[in-house]
Amino acid sequence: MTFILWTLVILAFLSAFVALVMPMIPGILMMWIGFFIYHFAINNNELSWFFWIAMATLTIITLLSDYVLGSRFVKKYGGSKEGELTAAIGIILGSFFFPPFGIIIIPFVAVFIVELLIQQDFKRAMDASIGSLLGFLTSTVAKFIILIIMIIWFIFDIII
Repeated sequence: MTFILWTLVILAFLSAFVALVMPMIPGILMMWIGFFIYHFAINNNELSWFFWIAMATLTIITLLSDYVLGSRFVKKYGGSKEGELTAAIGIILGSFFFPPFGIIIIPFVAVFIVELLIQQDFKRAMDASIGSLLGFLTSTVAKFIILIIMIIWFIFDIII
């Protein structure tokens, strides 16, 4: 039984990484499912209160990185509020169409079209599209690093 539970923990952690390229999977939630399986089904005495506080903090940082970095880069590269919203919607739609490439292509093209219609300037529309791409990539790298930190912290907390 313990083997099956550990397999579920590992699968939950792996699915969190899959969520980096398939945003329709709630990646950070999958990490928490792994933590909860371990805590409630394997050993409820090893994970410290400091672990839970740290994981909650890292979860908040991860959730904010999606919105803050995406928005920041679209703005930085001259995009409008409509472009920011289009980038967010494009990432969601892109995860369903042509995954994993859709999450890069669809927001890029959608932001370009929206910004071209609003600003009527090819260069500014292209810059905003590049900003949406850079925001997504930066957010993805940040989430990857945070997921690695969460797993390493989990391992250390159960070993030590």
